[in-house]
Amino acid sequence: MKTRNRLALASFTATTAVVVAFIVPTTPAIAHGTMSDPASRVYTCKNEGPETPKSDACKAAVAAGGTQAYYDWNEVSLLEAGGRHRQLIPDGKLCSAGRDKYRGLDLQRADWPAKRVSAGPLTVTYHASAPHSNSNFEFYITRDGWNPTQPLRWSDLVHLQTFNNQNPGTFTNWTLNLPQRSGRHVLYSIWQRVVGSNEAFYTCSDVDYGGGGTPPPSTTTTTPPPSTTTTTTPPPAGGTWAAGTTYSVGNRVTYGGVNYECQLAHTALAGWEPPNTPALWRRL
Repeated sequence: MKTRNRLALASFTATTAVVVAFIVPTTPAIAHGTMSDPASRVYTCKNEGPETPKSDACKAAVAAGGTQAYYDWNEVSLLEAGGRHRQLIPDGKLCSAGRDKYRGLDLQRADWPAKRVSAGPLTVTYHASAPHSNSNFEFYITRDGWNPTQPLRWSDLVHLQTFNNQNPGTFTNWTLNLPQRSGRHVLYSIWQRVVGSNEAFYTCSDVDYGGGGTPPPSTTTTTPPPSTTTTTTPPPAGGTWAAGTTYSVGNRVTYGGVNYECQLAHTALAGWEPPNTPALWRRL
């Protein structure tokens, strides 16, 4: 009797082991994460709320690609990158890693929420929702003179520092030394897994040094008699374009330090900024 019980138990145990082997996945969990400080674009829009974003930039990003990208904030990635970032991601799509799902992150705007920074040491924080050991982290900043209303290209990035063979936790800090800049820039990061996966993650974090949006001084011109003095004050930096305004053909505005001329009469909506709507605005 005891022998039969032992045989039955052994049979049950073996059968259970086979069932568990089929049920339990054998593939390792994939890594996930993004920059949390300075917050990446996807992290910013996730925190604002995908359904009710607050900033005009996040509203436009959601309008461009939908809400799901911001629920999946931690997977702006390529599974088989293996260090071939420049070969796989085309210019103009660095923030989305070339993935259509995240296309809203590539919008060329001068009003993405940005962290105020200055030249010198800056502590940055990466939020890894699934951290993995043996990873490399590269950090870049856009070149001096870069224009946020233009596509972000690989040639626009200046290398800051690389941290190899890192073992990140849920929140990991590094200190970077920022160079002199003025105005708005993008801090770009690449997290490349080294062991067990070719997966890589990409982030665009907007930063603002200040000083880049100061309008040029007023100019005064005088003509011979009859004497006429004309004072011309340029429009303020950031432009006179505003959502809710009705524009006629030929109207001129400034947005992000760039002048545009209206090509089609319309009433502007958030997300219809001049650099995003070439059918409505012609860059001068």
